Amino acid sequence: MNWGKAVLFVLVVGFLGRSGYAQTDTSAIEREKAALDQLLSTEQYTQAARAYEKLADLYHQVYGYNKYTIDAYLNAISLYTRQGDSLGSYNVHMTVGNYYTQDYFMQSYAEDHLTKALVFFQRTNNRPKIIECRLGIANMVAKKEPTPVSLITELKAIEHMSEQYRQVYFQTYAQNLLADTYLRLKRPDSAYHYAGLSLVRAKAIKVNWLVALNYFYLGIVEQFRNQHRKAIDYYQKSYAIAEVEKNLTTLRQLSRHTAESYAYLNDYKNAYRFEQRALEFTNQFYYSEQTKSIRLQELNSQIKSLAVEKRLAEEQSQHQQMVNYTLIAALLVSILGVVALVFMRRQQKLIAHQQSVIAQQQIRQLELKSLRAMIEGQESERSRIARDLHDGLGIQLSRIKLFVEAHEEQLPHAIKEPLNQFLDEACTETRLISNDLRPYALSTFGLVPALEDLVQKLNLVEGPRLSLEHYGDLPPLGDEASVMIYRVIQELLNNALKHAQAEAITIQLMASDETLLISVDDDGRGGDFAETASRGNGIANIRSRIDYLGGQVMWQSEPQRGTSVMISLPMSRLSQLLTQEV
Repeated sequence: MNWGKAVLFVLVVGFLGRSGYAQTDTSAIEREKAALDQLLSTEQYTQAARAYEKLADLYHQVYGYNKYTIDAYLNAISLYTRQGDSLGSYNVHMTVGNYYTQDYFMQSYAEDHLTKALVFFQRTNNRPKIIECRLGIANMVAKKEPTPVSLITELKAIEHMSEQYRQVYFQTYAQNLLADTYLRLKRPDSAYHYAGLSLVRAKAIKVNWLVALNYFYLGIVEQFRNQHRKAIDYYQKSYAIAEVEKNLTTLRQLSRHTAESYAYLNDYKNAYRFEQRALEFTNQFYYSEQTKSIRLQELNSQIKSLAVEKRLAEEQSQHQQMVNYTLIAALLVSILGVVALVFMRRQQKLIAHQQSVIAQQQIRQLELKSLRAMIEGQESERSRIARDLHDGLGIQLSRIKLFVEAHEEQLPHAIKEPLNQFLDEACTETRLISNDLRPYALSTFGLVPALEDLVQKLNLVEGPRLSLEHYGDLPPLGDEASVMIYRVIQELLNNALKHAQAEAITIQLMASDETLLISVDDDGRGGDFAETASRGNGIANIRSRIDYLGGQVMWQSEPQRGTSVMISLPMSRLSQLLTQEV
């Protein structure tokens, strides 16, 4: 087991300097919003900034990791900056940085916010805040591979500094990070020592999320020592607290490690149950609308900044036009002056138009970047889960099957055959899930062989007859384009198999120098596609992937006359993606 990757990364908003969260209801949010509106209407902006911070906390208590909390914090930064309150502004920068560290895809933004705050607090010699920022940055450094040994020295210095300035909370968290780092460096005895110290202090100051995290680290140590019963006891204690705190990241990792311990104890029923929980928590966290919205938050803020700059440029242009009109009225007697002023106006309009075009291009680039980040995140998580299933559960099941076959003479006949059948079914199901998440043929042989493999497997199941036809020489495609095209065709086949009630489904690929054409046709019942498309997440995923590839998609469907889907992809865009990968 790779213990450097197994250790959990867990933070809740404002993890530093706070004692944990209690549950609340939405009525508290509505009351705070009403009070905030009153403060804004009376231009009490400093009080409004504090109200936004409180509102952010309330949102997190109700929804967990969510975009509304981030919106509230960014509004607080804006108001503090407007009032010239640097301390308030950088305090919130630090909080946002710690909040973003929950999501792997937001690490760079988290580091930016924490670094800004650290520079300010070092300049103002605010020791407690310096400790807090250094802990946040150290927490991110601990997650990098390989974990630097120098991090131990940094964390011990922070622990000593926390003790010197009587910051019990930060000392407790520094000890927790030391336990984390020692686990990653495969030194379980030292990890056990610091997790125990941190647990005692966390209980004393009643910081629930730290209590849960220390129980989790103690469980990993016991799992490392092959004391799986003790490990499960610690995991269950941590699980109970994380469930109350609505911490999906903790719950996902706890479920995975609990499943591993049950597997070592040969309790495969519970191992499978907790592995399923881990998969559910993963999907709930990474593919939820809240999480996607947070990942796009920083990009959206950049888009908003560009929009503000564009509006200022337009206001400047309007003001300059007024000046020009005044000059024209005063210098009508001079033809040369009129010509000069007309030329100036044209130049200004041209500049304003160019700025507008540039801003629109930048907005489009940011939109494409955010879409690519979302799709890459989905494929990365699919690949990771597929590897975990194949290298973890799949290997364990294979070992069990070999063990049973080696000792089958010792087993009663009534037990031997059902046991072999159950193991075969479990192995098959594991391979099917792993292959569906990341097809082996796609990464090994390319798009067309992967589609042929997909069609062949689907034809083995009773249902419509599938056929694949391809014409022309398909040019080399990068991994990114191949995966997107494969996922689009897979989604279209799934829709046809589920809803079309067809007897035959045909996939065609036609390649030319300029265009790759893809069609998926069935002879099923057809229907009102516009109404169906407006409700389906699968259709939205198809459109987003085709948009990213620069293509177009068209559906044709009539009742009882089947459905035809036509996709056109420009070769120039596919070549561009291949060049970017190289």
